[in-house]
Amino acid sequence: MYGQGLIKGLSITLKHFFERKITQQYPEERPVLPDRFKGSLTLKVPKCIACGLCANSCPNNCIKIESEKDENNKKRLTGYKVMLERCLFCGFCVEACPTKALLWTKDFELTKYFREDVNLDLFSSYVPSPDDEKPAKPAKEDEESAQAS
Repeated sequence: MYGQGLIKGLSITLKHFFERKITQQYPEERPVLPDRFKGSLTLKVPKCIACGLCANSCPNNCIKIESEKDENNKKRLTGYKVMLERCLFCGFCVEACPTKALLWTKDFELTKYFREDVNLDLFSSYVPSPDDEKPAKPAKEDEESAQAS
């Protein structure tokens, strides 16, 4: 029968016409993002040991780490740059970090007018938080010596 496709199409349209609208008004209503959303990157500088595993695991080599050795011959982070224009957002760098210093944020508004503004300098843009200075759990030997005295 002719027009059967037209009738099916109109019936679907009429069914959806009376449903509740699901459009979000973006600037006024912020979207609810899933927990595993990959937005921008953030770095917890006190946790970073400047091992370079994140830079080595990046397939596009878009992470540049600068470090120096301190008086105890330990590496200390002095710079951390990410070229987001080349980033695949694959997450290999976050997975490779042994101290979990590199994390994803839910910041998805990454557009810039100039290309050089897209690159992130995570070391200089880091703002310390009170959670960074939490004391570590004491070892069992420390607890035993404290109880003995």
